[in-house]
Amino acid sequence: MPEPERHDAKRPDRQRPDSDEESRDLRHLLSCAVRIERRVRRAVEARRLTDPHPDDEFRGLYLTEETITRLLDGRRAFPAPDETGTTGATGTSGATDAPDEDSAPPALGPPSRLTTLAEEFDLSPLDVEILLIALLPDLDDRFEAFYGYLNDDVTRRRPTFGLALGLCGLSPADADARARLGPRAPLRAGGLLLVEEAERPFLGRALRVPDRVTAHLLGDDSPDPRLIGLLAPWHAVPGVGDPGPLARTLGSGVQLAYLREEQGGAGTALAATALSLAGRGVLGLDLTRLAEDPTPVEAVRALVREGRLTGAGLVCAPLDVLSRDHPGTLRLLTDTPLPTVLVGRTPWDAAWSTRPPLLLSAPRVEPAVRAALWRDAYAEPIPADLDVGVLLSPFLLTPDQIEGAARSAAQTARLDGGALGPDHIRRGARAQNAAGLDRLARRIEPSVTWNDLVLPPDTHAQLHELTARARFRDQVLGEWGMRPGGGRGRGVSALFAGDSGTGKTMSAEVIAADLGLDLYTVDLATVIDKYVGETEKNLERIFSEAAGVNGVLLFDEADAIFGKRSEVKDAHDRYANVESAYLLQRMESFDGLAILATNLRANLDDAFTRRLDLVIDFPVPDPPQRLLLWERCLGPALPRASGLDLAFCAESFELAGGNIRSVAVTAAYLSAASGTPVTMPILIHAIQREYQKLGRLTLASEFGPYVGLLT
Repeated sequence: MPEPERHDAKRPDRQRPDSDEESRDLRHLLSCAVRIERRVRRAVEARRLTDPHPDDEFRGLYLTEETITRLLDGRRAFPAPDETGTTGATGTSGATDAPDEDSAPPALGPPSRLTTLAEEFDLSPLDVEILLIALLPDLDDRFEAFYGYLNDDVTRRRPTFGLALGLCGLSPADADARARLGPRAPLRAGGLLLVEEAERPFLGRALRVPDRVTAHLLGDDSPDPRLIGLLAPWHAVPGVGDPGPLARTLGSGVQLAYLREEQGGAGTALAATALSLAGRGVLGLDLTRLAEDPTPVEAVRALVREGRLTGAGLVCAPLDVLSRDHPGTLRLLTDTPLPTVLVGRTPWDAAWSTRPPLLLSAPRVEPAVRAALWRDAYAEPIPADLDVGVLLSPFLLTPDQIEGAARSAAQTARLDGGALGPDHIRRGARAQNAAGLDRLARRIEPSVTWNDLVLPPDTHAQLHELTARARFRDQVLGEWGMRPGGGRGRGVSALFAGDSGTGKTMSAEVIAADLGLDLYTVDLATVIDKYVGETEKNLERIFSEAAGVNGVLLFDEADAIFGKRSEVKDAHDRYANVESAYLLQRMESFDGLAILATNLRANLDDAFTRRLDLVIDFPVPDPPQRLLLWERCLGPALPRASGLDLAFCAESFELAGGNIRSVAVTAAYLSAASGTPVTMPILIHAIQREYQKLGRLTLASEFGPYVGLLT
């Protein structure tokens, strides 16, 4: 895909400098360092002239006079720039250097990494001098020896506060100068200087430039190792929503925005695209990993420094993991000096920030864009007969999940050793599901098809209609806007009503298989809690986890909680009605495919059934359907005797499909134990056992000529 068009940037793009820029940055840094080197040399010379014990026999424990002479007579650390602006060899004594010139603050000159850093971190000329003084040992190791000599302690090889102020020609008692080294001053607050030996008196504390800052000034923009594992590869994705308004707002100085998204939202992609259009780089932060970090404050500081060094903005998601248990860390992120875009599903809380954010809703990835992103990520030839858009239509995926689904499909296709097929695409999409719902519901991988269903034609047709609703909801509810207002989501909900064993769960499994989704079954009887409010919490956990999963959610025993709201006569009635009302609201805002199964349709509240897309009845099968069920349940592999009268069984025994399957399994065990094919006596015995299990009487009128086989 083409790169998004960028607006004019406020600063040069410092993420990918060319070789000329790198050379210019290095020349400018070294030219500034020359001034500091001259001061250090003069300070060493002055120390030698005033050393009270130049012949001390114990001086070998640190630095000898000969060592200092050798260091001073050696090569210069930084070649001084010649008149053409390039670097060249100079003399080594430093005696010809003009003191007035060297005592002045470094001239920062044309734009470079050093000048841009000074502007971004609001550094004064004195701050730049101190930074360069602390930087010298990382550019030439001989300065460790120089600083050890000037500190009069060979073990202390970094400049101290007092030494840095002295090299800048300032008095250690200058309050304004000392303030530039305070913890809230730009150098330390921005993470450009680290203080070592903090237990020492102020002037004796050592200064060090972090490795990441040194690397940046030398032209290396590899991310800080402290951020490894925290950064997310979010990037600009063309065609997802309209990033223009957000880009203009960020470019105008707004520092904080919150994109609220639903399942399959493109919040991170839209934020990254907007930052790119605003002339910023993108630093993606995975808040789930940050929540697990043992020192999140340190991580946020490193992240902010990284963003300021590289001119990037922050894209942070998902906000929900911090809002629950780490509000302090969230407040740190909302108070950064960088353009920050947070993405999450929870409503914004004003207590999370001292400044109001720009609140926006993130768009979903539309079907056409979804298919295009998948093809780009797959990056291999796709069979012409595969319609990726149709296959992905039941799935609500983010741009990152779409890329992951394409890579997963490529891997499974290679594993199977064949061309890409529909099942590979669906399996790749299912692989992006979160695992949280597995702890609250039972996951079923569908293994049945439409041919396995034995249902009346009208019921069969309604199931196909339900599948069509799930497949085309983006078009009907999204593009055509057929469900406006009221906080309604794009979900599809249906009620399966019928006696036990009539095929409700199997039908849900068939629908999931047709859509390429997993089936998650929740027994609502286990969700109900006797304590007030706990039932709602249990249901909210299920719906929240289901929002991160592309699957069919089947609520079994729905009448246990979705019953008719009754007149309030006592506290029990009152809280039962609260649970029902909560579920009515939550079902409307759910974006997935939810199926409710009940044995008692008459118990359901009319206000609840009105909010359902379909109510499908599952009647007890009639004799022709039961005969087909007997044939399918016994299967082709089970050996049968020639006199097996399945027509009589279908006509005489009013059993649902689940009961017939149970009878067939019992007969198979009896056949295996006896070592004979399934005979009529075995089948009658299995039916008798099923009647006993159901608590039904074994009437002679039902068993007819086979009543004598009863035991």
